[in-house]
Amino acid sequence: MGISADQVDRQLEFADANALGFPLLSDPDRRIARRCGVVRRGILPNKRKTFVIGGDGMVLASVRSELNMRIHADRALETLRKLSTS
Repeated sequence: MGISADQVDRQLEFADANALGFPLLSDPDRRIARRCGVVRRGILPNKRKTFVIGGDGMVLASVRSELNMRIHADRALETLRKLSTS
């Protein structure tokens, strides 16, 4: 799933335009962002961070990069592949 501070209608528009195949959640009050440690002060957007979460709810990996967006998917997939081969 993906989460951003965007409003629900904007999330729907983005999901439809990009055919993501997974749900996007809206966190306009940034409550989830605060709990995950990715909120910034003021009106700045949240930090970009990807969490890979196992079926048991444990965080298996986290990826942080503000500039290289591909690294988020690459590292998440790498973590999942390692899981499937172990």
